[in-house]
Parts: sequence; C-alpha cells; structure tokens
Amino acid sequence: MVQIERLADLKPVHQRQAAVLALWRWRAPVLAFELDAEWGVDPSVLESLFRLAASPAGEQSNRAYRRAVTELCTAPLFTSEVDPDTVQLFQLETISSLLAFGELLDKPGLDEVERIVESSVGLANYLDGLVEDSFYSHPSEEAHRQYLTDRAGEGYFASRNFAVESACHGALRALPDSAELLDSSTGRELLALCDNFGEELVTTMRWLRMTGH
Repeated sequence: MVQIERLADLKPVHQRQAAVLALWRWRAPVLAFELDAEWGVDPSVLESLFRLAASPAGEQSNRAYRRAVTELCTAPLFTSEVDPDTVQLFQLETISSLLAFGELLDKPGLDEVERIVESSVGLANYLDGLVEDSFYSHPSEEAHRQYLTDRAGEGYFASRNFAVESACHGALRALPDSAELLDSSTGRELLALCDNFGEELVTTMRWLRMTGH
C-alpha cells in the first residue's frame, strides 16, 4: 500500500520514469548471463529496449520501442514451452516487464506502472527466498545481516530494492518535468544507483548457479 501511495504521489511523467528505473534494476541480471540459444532472443534487442525505455519520452522513441518489441516477439521463445533454471526465470520475468512497458506506452496509467514496479519487488523477494533456502551460506551473509539490523521483517534484497526504489521516487519528485533520465545528471545518478543494485543481484545469481541451486 505504501508503495502504491508513493507512486500515486508522482506526476505521470515521473511515474513512467519510476517504471523505467524498476526495469533498470534488473538490466544487469538479464544481460550478464548468456541467454538460452533455443529462445532465439538477440541480447542487443533487449539492450535496445532498456535504452529506449530510458530515452526522452515522445512518439519517436515510442515507435522505436514498439518496433523492438515486435522484433523480440518473433523469437522462438514466444511459441515454445520453456523450462527455465533459476537465472533464466529472472531473465524471463524481466523480459515480461519489458513487454509490459510497451503496453504502458499504448495505455499510460498508474496500473501499468504498478505492474512493472511490483514485478521488481516480487523478484527481489523471490531471490531472498532462494538464498534463505540454500544449503550454503551466502558469501556476504554477515554484511547482509548487519544491513538488516534495523529493518526487521524483510529479506536483504527486498530491503535493498525498497531503499533504491524510495531513493528513486524521492529524487523524481524533485525532478523538473522536462528532465530525462539519460540527459540529466540526476537521472544518470538514479540509473547508476539501479545498476549498482543490479550488480549485487548478478553476484548472488552467479553464486546460486555455482552452488547448483
């Protein structure tokens, strides 16, 4: 509920940017790992979708995003059954959010933004569950425990996602309507903040794959 209220507090232009930043947190986990060859998904198309989402809003970038989505959807992934491993599940869920962003372009509104932002929350919670259920101790377990000292009731990645999300929403609230993510210093700082969190996610996913989760 608090998350939804924070989103509703934002102007529509900043709600869209909040959706982009929620996507951006999972950009590194999607691109850091090789995609299943049978999916037939070109990583450069995914990279293009992330960049176009963060590009200045307008009909030109919207058309380019829709074209990239159309290209993505021709991949065999969308006409075959998939049995993903742990890392691939995160990749698939993020691809689904990229498609949801395309729907947001056609039907702007808080509901579509919430769907993308909540997906990031769900993935962070899921990752916490995988770490908790592992037979192995996480390499940063002690640091994570220290971080959670005053944050009872949440897992590490859920808490980190919430902290990054809150910082992003707070900064967006003060951002001029004309400022874009890629061409403003504040926007680039927010993208970098999401990238840093994304690298944390990558490190833990590599650990999960290495330990055979």
